[in-house]
Amino acid sequence: MTRLVSALVLSAAVLAISPGNAPAAPPGLPLGVSSVLWDLAVPAGKEPTPDKIALGEKLFNDVRLSANDKVSCATCHDPKKGFVDHKALPDGIAAPKERPVRNSPTVLHAMFNATQFWDGRAPTLEEQAKLPILNPIEMGQKTPDDVVAKVRAIPEYKDAFTKVFGREATYDDLAAAIAAFERTQFAGDAPFDRYIKGDTKAMDASAQRGWALFNGKARCNSCHAFSTVSPLFSDQKFHNIGIAAHKTNFIDLARKAAASVRSGDLKQIDELAIQTEFSELGRFLVTKHTNDIGAFKTPNLRDTALTAPYMHDGSLATLWDVMDHYNKGGVQNPNLDGGIQRLGLSEKEIDDLVSFMGALTSSKFAALGKQEMDKQRGKKNVRPERDTEAALGKKGHFGDIAPDPLPGTPASFGVLVLKGTSYE
Repeated sequence: MTRLVSALVLSAAVLAISPGNAPAAPPGLPLGVSSVLWDLAVPAGKEPTPDKIALGEKLFNDVRLSANDKVSCATCHDPKKGFVDHKALPDGIAAPKERPVRNSPTVLHAMFNATQFWDGRAPTLEEQAKLPILNPIEMGQKTPDDVVAKVRAIPEYKDAFTKVFGREATYDDLAAAIAAFERTQFAGDAPFDRYIKGDTKAMDASAQRGWALFNGKARCNSCHAFSTVSPLFSDQKFHNIGIAAHKTNFIDLARKAAASVRSGDLKQIDELAIQTEFSELGRFLVTKHTNDIGAFKTPNLRDTALTAPYMHDGSLATLWDVMDHYNKGGVQNPNLDGGIQRLGLSEKEIDDLVSFMGALTSSKFAALGKQEMDKQRGKKNVRPERDTEAALGKKGHFGDIAPDPLPGTPASFGVLVLKGTSYE
């Protein structure tokens, strides 16, 4: 269990004993986001304030932070698209000649991540905000001093930084402002949240069957477990699920990387991850541990309907493709996570699981979620990852399938409501 999840459980227990010890969370948190979760995710002294949020939002959308005045954070993390760009690989200042080789993860709910980026190379939102600005093919600035000099020369920023931080802009302050804005980008009150709270009609019958499969035969909860004190559907760990194995000889690549990666050099690791063939090594670039070869972070599933295409390389166009990949047992490779086995799901069961994942769309994004799910449904019959023979065990050897879920209403599967959660 990760440090964040462990802390959530501990904090919930403490609050249950000492109800007067309330965390300093903002009022009006949506269903599914508890004050405990918010308080643990926001470091002391990093609480967003209105002025800091406004400055961060302006910086997030400002193309002038890039070397060519054409790329902003919002270029790849468009608020109107669920804070993604709906492209397999994003645009940067070098596009179309050269693009970052990793898919843009959503900023939504990123404040709750234990680490940032697909490989966890940044420990905080502040560090995450700094790296794309300096990456040669993302925003292209050469040094922090270059960024600061450019920002200080813009009159409205001179006044804004003085007002918020009491001094001229620094690179740390710039990152702190962007991080403050990002800490406001979370949502909740999905149909699933209302269902767990007791509204049995909040999810349709297909989504309810999907929830049962999610916790049983489909084994999704092995990495995407849900509880009311850890409601993000992610174990915050890193797994090799066989995506990169389509195109990579891990053994040779790892040998080359081990000889060239400088441990702790975030800028170098960032450039290797975004610009080179070493990208497919995933977490290994950060840790140099052989068990991290080809391992990427488990994304949380909140609002996942908004964020296609999927996986670290954007190679899976729809949630049906994602399920097909898992159903056949991934792609075999020497570092495949031991939990990746064939699932033996029928087409109807896959449909039910996709319905459930659609029910994780927050109420504020309901219209966008429906639009995006309709697009995916239109691609449902194009299934490059589908391998029914492997999924059903008629070829290969991918382990035994899990049993079918027990009948009945699965509203309480894996759920324990504790004080301090938004479900009590």
